[in-house]
Amino acid sequence: MSDIKMNQKIVIVNTGCANISSVKFAVEHLGVKVEVSDDVNIIQKADKVFLPGVGSANAAMASIKQKQLVASIQQLTQPVLGICLGMQLMVESSEESLSDNTPCLNLIPGQVKRMQVGDLRLPHMGWNTVTPVGDAPLFKGLDDNSYFYFVHSFAVGISEHTMASCQYGMDFSAGIHKDNFFGVQFHPERSSNAGAQLLKNFIQL
Repeated sequence: MSDIKMNQKIVIVNTGCANISSVKFAVEHLGVKVEVSDDVNIIQKADKVFLPGVGSANAAMASIKQKQLVASIQQLTQPVLGICLGMQLMVESSEESLSDNTPCLNLIPGQVKRMQVGDLRLPHMGWNTVTPVGDAPLFKGLDDNSYFYFVHSFAVGISEHTMASCQYGMDFSAGIHKDNFFGVQFHPERSSNAGAQLLKNFIQL
């Protein structure tokens, strides 16, 4: 991992969610310094930004709004990687809340919907293969059908912005991408060597 750009400013947005420390540890394990912050100035000056999340879209968006981060995240021009719920927050809306659709950050076209998987169990939890679409830079150096770790019951469908797909009772987006915004539905920080390679690829963009 010694060829990674060491002197970058990497910031994890403090969304108020619980998996921040595991993402921080996984990135630091690559030999890169990481700062966790909800300070707009610090986030805007970062070379790379991580947007993590676990829990519900409703609670996460409420936290991001309360921290007054919506507009500043939308205006970021450096590479941003959303992880798990963080990826779901990147699209237009989520139907995770039963009462109404939760408006999300609207960085990438798409909707989060409950997975329709027939007799299979939800959440989709555990290791599954991921198929990159085209020449996806985050999957550089990874074998086709590499395994990643998932935990989710809601997903973004396949679209022109799908960067990688996965199959669990239905096809869904395991990764999405538009402009400088990237998202992955799985947990790279819990996905062993493949996850570490993907994080490294993002940092080296």
